[in-house]
Amino acid sequence: MEAILVSACLRGVPCRFDGRHRASRGVEEAVAGRAVVSFCPEVAGGLATPRRPAEPVGGDGHDALDGTARVMEDTGSDVTEQFVAGAHRALEAARRGGCTEALLMPRSPSCGRARVYDGSFTGGLVPGDGVTAALLERNGITVRAAPTV
Repeated sequence: MEAILVSACLRGVPCRFDGRHRASRGVEEAVAGRAVVSFCPEVAGGLATPRRPAEPVGGDGHDALDGTARVMEDTGSDVTEQFVAGAHRALEAARRGGCTEALLMPRSPSCGRARVYDGSFTGGLVPGDGVTAALLERNGITVRAAPTV
């Protein structure tokens, strides 16, 4: 059975920044018949639930991995280290689980794929990937954003 890494919040785990989850029928249909490795990189990186909203500033997740962008909370606290640590733990979990694909939370600063928040905390989006999505991609794991949630 082919395994897939899935954002834990999409599987009903209340680990989002606001303490909620985003489980949906579309996600369940997308992973039906597959072995699922549920994972929250933000919690794995040491962040609490609930937590302050965070967005990439100065680039996206690829840039944060390269040290040229930061992930900042709306209070100005830098949480880049936690996001990078969580991304590495997600990669380890994917490898342990034999995952070649990931289905991740759209727009998230860790899990977003193709579009992420712009760092203004106003809901604006820019092209780019979250930190975990970027690291998974760099390591040959196909990353898809979950169906609209």
